[in-house]
Amino acid sequence: MPIVSESASAPEFLYSDLLPIGADDTPYRLITTEGVSTVEVDGQKFLKVAPEALQKLTAEAMHDISHYLRPAHLKQLRKIIDDPEASGNDRFVALDLLKNVNISAGGVLPMCQDTGTAIVMGKKGEGVLTGADDGEWISRGVYDAYTKLNLRYSQNAPITMYEERNTGTNLPAQIEIYATEQGPKGPEYKFLFMAKGGGSANKSFLFQETKAILNPKRLLEYLDEKIRSLGTAACPPYHLAVVIGGTSAEFALKTAKYASAHYLDNLPTEGDMTGHGFRDPELEEEIFKLTQSFGIGAQFGGKYFCHDVRAIRLPRHGASLPVAIAVSCSADRQALGKITADGVFLEQLETDPAQYMPDAGVAEDIAGGEVVEIDLNQPMDEILAELSKHPVKTRLSLTGPLVVARDIAHAKIKERLDAGEPMPDYLKNHPVYYAGPAKTPEGMASGSFGPTTAGRMDSYVEQFQAAGGSMVMLAKGNRSKQVTTACDTHGGFYLGSIGGPAARLALDCIKSQEIIEYPELGMEAVWKIDVENFPAFIVVDDKGNDFFTDPGGTVSVPLSGIRIRSKER
Repeated sequence: MPIVSESASAPEFLYSDLLPIGADDTPYRLITTEGVSTVEVDGQKFLKVAPEALQKLTAEAMHDISHYLRPAHLKQLRKIIDDPEASGNDRFVALDLLKNVNISAGGVLPMCQDTGTAIVMGKKGEGVLTGADDGEWISRGVYDAYTKLNLRYSQNAPITMYEERNTGTNLPAQIEIYATEQGPKGPEYKFLFMAKGGGSANKSFLFQETKAILNPKRLLEYLDEKIRSLGTAACPPYHLAVVIGGTSAEFALKTAKYASAHYLDNLPTEGDMTGHGFRDPELEEEIFKLTQSFGIGAQFGGKYFCHDVRAIRLPRHGASLPVAIAVSCSADRQALGKITADGVFLEQLETDPAQYMPDAGVAEDIAGGEVVEIDLNQPMDEILAELSKHPVKTRLSLTGPLVVARDIAHAKIKERLDAGEPMPDYLKNHPVYYAGPAKTPEGMASGSFGPTTAGRMDSYVEQFQAAGGSMVMLAKGNRSKQVTTACDTHGGFYLGSIGGPAARLALDCIKSQEIIEYPELGMEAVWKIDVENFPAFIVVDDKGNDFFTDPGGTVSVPLSGIRIRSKER
């Protein structure tokens, strides 16, 4: 038998949920009372949920988060416009994002062309009965939303290790269901619905660190480096989440994702010996001020790199210190849902965002200012000559034809170049726009059609420009040094467009579209579009200058000095 010392005593048993999320103060709207009933067995009340109720709730949630935003997010956009310390570029981006959601709230064009991976997290309370595979019925709701609405199919099914095909439905979804205890109000089923686009998902990072960073000075220095590296590719202003610690690497990352969606806002603000996670409001404010000092701003210089910050501390194994960073982008798409004995409910998002728009005079001030018009109907040499007259950070208005090509099309064209074939004329004669559209609504020229992340195409630029193509590139986010070098060598340009306002670009700027190659690729095909007054900035020029970095490698802060005339809100 093992020998146990009589003097040894175990500490008291303590338990807490790792993430005690607190009271739910979410405003909900009733979707339906159908498919919900209660039954009592042996004195215990059970909630019977028809699987069709899961399907209906999910479809409704995916519709709403594709078209509407939370009131709190809209107030933060308006705050940028009203802030006299915001840069002109901050206000220009905020105004465009407000215009965009006013268009998407019409329920036809989604706010972003990347309508995301459908993510559903459910907490199924004790006493909830569905009699079905909940994941299947939630997936049916995702299927309904993506096949019936003007959303985009982005999911690729692996056929072999190297071959994949678009599923044509945006399935599969990521679905996670957890069992929970019964609440004080009886059995209930609670949900978090998210649509996570590639841009923000790709800005989820995990770092394995040590206790050496757990002091105030070193931690802020560390976060300065890591957060700055996020760049603008995921469409700031961001809802930024930082998680320190975690019982595993994957739990730290998941916590960061939930925190960026404000799902953990009601966590405790201090820890105890149960080891539960908590928010640190003081650190949140320090990190927020840090991000304002970067000068990156809302994509093109200023102070609003972030709307807000959430900093979460988790327990950890003594030999591990995971640090997770995640963002929710300008398409801040999530909503809570619940099913109770009273019915099926979904978080009430803002369906009337016009109330957050500034007065007409203020909007005209922000949208006005000095803009250089670029005629894309000219030969490429003349387009390049005109762009060469202007410095980086110059605001442009583009009119004329663009060729649209992104990841898979670039890979196919590279294969042709590697095989000794010439660069396609369409990439020699026209600027290339990195994008992939959502479905086109009936009677419209285009579906939502905003830019994708430029950095994914960085490895192609040198080879393409050497072959006479991609001399003018248009997308969102910052580029790597290899792009700056290629443009300097070959006389090319990278133009940045605002990441986020895909619905506004479709409605106001894109006049026609057609597929010109690789139709089998769907939204990844090569398209030709005609645009009018398409907004852009010179980010990288033909002289090796980069909008985001000065010769010393630090972030520049371009300000345009727009005057403020808006009323306090």
